[in-house]
Amino acid sequence: MTAADLKPISFNSARFLVSAAKLQDCPPDSGSEVAFAGRSNAGKSSAINTITNNGKLARTSKTPGRTRLINFFSLNREQRRLVDLPGYGYAKVSRDMKDDWQKHLSHYLLERKSLQGLVLVMDIRHPLTDFDRMMVDWCEHNQLPLMILATKADKLKFGQAKQAMMGIARELENQQWLKHLIMFSSTSKTGLDECRQALTDWLDTETTDPESELENDND
Repeated sequence: MTAADLKPISFNSARFLVSAAKLQDCPPDSGSEVAFAGRSNAGKSSAINTITNNGKLARTSKTPGRTRLINFFSLNREQRRLVDLPGYGYAKVSRDMKDDWQKHLSHYLLERKSLQGLVLVMDIRHPLTDFDRMMVDWCEHNQLPLMILATKADKLKFGQAKQAMMGIARELENQQWLKHLIMFSSTSKTGLDECRQALTDWLDTETTDPESELENDND
């Protein structure tokens, strides 16, 4: 079966699949998935809800940082998933719990074979925080394709938003694994089509099972 024979991915089809506290609780590591990361007040949940046209899919809260689990959403194409990673920055929890989150998040990012790319959500008015830079550097070091959604673009005048985007692009011009930098607004839907197309390209990348590959070699 070729890519042309597969039904197109419908982001409107996204449905909650499972929440995982640890890597071993995640769904089977096959197919393709794209993960979303961002500080707790960057608009990550709103972005996911806009992309999937489902206002209740990812939780939004007036108390940022309440989502402490890795949440998986299935799509209409078999073994295609979006993943909502825990937000950081404003969660009022103990230091031990934050360390625990980071440990399990690191396990997911390092060991998840079906992960095809990371979407880093940042507020266009306050871009490239310490957390953002850490995630950009992590993707570069581990050669993981990165998409940046500069959210809340509707909060700025168009000229200001363009200037902010140029500033982000300048600072990250040497990042080889930054594949997409998209101005985004959940309110005005700016950047929605571009984002969906980039996600489709990543999700259409099929992960090869090493055991299956070995069997083929022995045929």
